[in-house]
Amino acid sequence: MTDAGLRAPDLSSVVGGLPFRLQLAGGWIDQPFVSRLDPEPPGSMVVVSLRPTVRYMDRCGMATGTRAVARALWGDALPEGRDPADLVRVLYAAENAGRPDPSGSQDMCGIVYPGVSRLDYDASVDGGCFPCHVESTSDPEVVAWLERVIHLVPVAQRPRDYSPLGVQRLDPSWIARLGRSGRECYDAIVRRDVVALGASFDECSRCWDALLPEVFVHPTITLDLKGLLAAYAARHPGAMYSGCGGGYIVVASEDDVPGSFHVAVRKA
Repeated sequence: MTDAGLRAPDLSSVVGGLPFRLQLAGGWIDQPFVSRLDPEPPGSMVVVSLRPTVRYMDRCGMATGTRAVARALWGDALPEGRDPADLVRVLYAAENAGRPDPSGSQDMCGIVYPGVSRLDYDASVDGGCFPCHVESTSDPEVVAWLERVIHLVPVAQRPRDYSPLGVQRLDPSWIARLGRSGRECYDAIVRRDVVALGASFDECSRCWDALLPEVFVHPTITLDLKGLLAAYAARHPGAMYSGCGGGYIVVASEDDVPGSFHVAVRKA
């Protein structure tokens, strides 16, 4: 075989140039059935827009389904010169057309908004379907720090017939804590405080377990997701899953995490 035959194609020619999305603390507050019970609105969550430097697995909480809809709409690049909030609404409408259980808008926001974004949700604004405010940063020092302290550990795709919504314990006090975990997460990132960042991950995981316990334990899930998460959280400042039912463990740590890889944040 010639050298040309051995030469690997550019990754973007295989997976496309659109961003992926990583969610951090506060996830689920973007769902109106959660935010409408928040006694301290707005509740917040954090998303990070990722450059496609790897091919993230499907059904792992990385917004690959939303990204596929975006590619069908726009090809391999986001439209230039458009208001991000408008793009989020276009993408939300395209993905959720005819769906009885619409996905939350954090998937779209994480793809469209560059850098690290805090999404604030209040059910009195747009019914809680879209953020009432978005706070973003692409500060180079903040981004470089986050890329260094975030470690993704591949665990497993969520099962195909899995849903985390079978058991709902929507206690308003836990929902308030969930929304606070997102604010604390964003503040920790801006301050570059890995201990506070890890604490926000752990708090978010506690909230998920209290509110929607089948995020971690379900008849279709064969792994001990809670036990595995606890092992990483005990050894590092904090850890959480990239989504429900498995995916990646997202570890906050200044130290190496065996078996993990780093993310690349899209700054613009």
